[in-house]
Amino acid sequence: RTTNPPVPILRKKMSKSDDLTKKLFYKRTNFWQKAGKTEQQQAHAFCEGYKNFLDVAKTERECIDFYDNKLADEGFSEIDGGTKSKKVFRLSRKKNAAIAIIGSKPISNGVNLIVSHLDSPRVDLKQNPLYEDGETKLGLMRTHYYGGVKKYQWVSTPLALHGVFVKGNGETVKVSIGEDESDPVFVMPDLLPHLAKKDQYTKKIGDAIDAKKMNLIFNSIPYMDETDEDIKNAVKLNALVMLNEKYGIIEEDFLSAELQLVPAGKARDAGLDKSLLMGYGQDDRVCVYTSAQAIFDTKDNDKTVIVYLADKEEVGSDGNTGAKSIFIIDFLADLLKYNNEDSDSATLRKTLLKSQILSADVNAGINPNYPDVHEKENAVHIGCGVSLTKVTGVGGKSSSNDANAEFNSKIISIFNEENVNYQTGTLGNVDVGGGGTIAKFMAEHGAEVIDCGPGVLGMHSLYELTSKADIYSSYKAYKAFFEKA
Repeated sequence: RTTNPPVPILRKKMSKSDDLTKKLFYKRTNFWQKAGKTEQQQAHAFCEGYKNFLDVAKTERECIDFYDNKLADEGFSEIDGGTKSKKVFRLSRKKNAAIAIIGSKPISNGVNLIVSHLDSPRVDLKQNPLYEDGETKLGLMRTHYYGGVKKYQWVSTPLALHGVFVKGNGETVKVSIGEDESDPVFVMPDLLPHLAKKDQYTKKIGDAIDAKKMNLIFNSIPYMDETDEDIKNAVKLNALVMLNEKYGIIEEDFLSAELQLVPAGKARDAGLDKSLLMGYGQDDRVCVYTSAQAIFDTKDNDKTVIVYLADKEEVGSDGNTGAKSIFIIDFLADLLKYNNEDSDSATLRKTLLKSQILSADVNAGINPNYPDVHEKENAVHIGCGVSLTKVTGVGGKSSSNDANAEFNSKIISIFNEENVNYQTGTLGNVDVGGGGTIAKFMAEHGAEVIDCGPGVLGMHSLYELTSKADIYSSYKAYKAFFEKA
């Protein structure tokens, strides 16, 4: 038997232009192609904890409860608790958190801070929500949507009711109905297509669902009383009786309640390869979770590092729990005092001026069904890592922070040094739309600020889609910022 000698593989010699292209061109890289098997497994494993977080923290209060239960286990002490520690935190009004690790250098030299927001678009119950429809005799709840929602997405979909009643005696009663498999769910029924021609099909999509008609079906069985067969509002009465038996509340307690409707069900792996993750509230709880995990895992920080969890971003960051409030400034002043440093106004201002901030918020990934709203070279590609967004805003960069080149370059250098898969991207094509983040409010204090977070498909929808690669890359980016910036 004879054998043929192996045929040599002829490789094309790299030309000078090829060499220059490789050396000089910027090219975003897909995480799954770049990462080794171990890091790919780490990305999948990291997202198991994230999915659990999304399942149990569907409101701002539930997010704070999650970390209130976790911080002590991670070695953090309340800054006002009397225990001296390098790891401290403060919670405020059940909707804010500041988590810090004091570094070896003075705090007044500046801090590295990551701020993300806890709130997500949703539908709230009005203060006086419960009524019985006179014609259908159904029990309903009046609603008021919160944030930038597409109203048509919220009808005819299973919803869960989350929130709190604060009773007249000051007692807080937590509510969660619709998450357990044995729980009922709720729905705002849409109009059937057979009868929708006049009321919906002739209108623009944004007007097709009237906010006044986003009323929730709450119950349908009337209260039964053998001694009174003609009970007025018997269905409403039966709802109040059931609520009173379960939660001890009366209708007046609705006036001081915070009750929110969110999609029922758990976060799920998505895609045949399970490389994606689908769940409600990833804008911006993906950055909440990744930044918190980053500070928990930070081991070596010369500078003091802080995670700030803010509320109200989806409605302009106003209110006493929004990023415009004094909460984080007050915490930083107390942190200076706690570290035996001057905490006067001048020192506080100088500290902020020397600080560096990542506004940890999501960006819009290119949707393959709607690619024309993006410019692909300046857009976020799903699976290519965390996004650095120099500028957000609308039109001619209105309402934008527009990060300085020096800070932008510094962060990119850190990501390269720490092997963080990153990319750059803007929020859509020029004049197509746009949006804002917390960055501009943080920048008002004089700190260096840039937006940094993963891309999302279907942002503000009930079931947003993210890549596990980008989630894990965000965690690595935040940890690198804490340890190296």
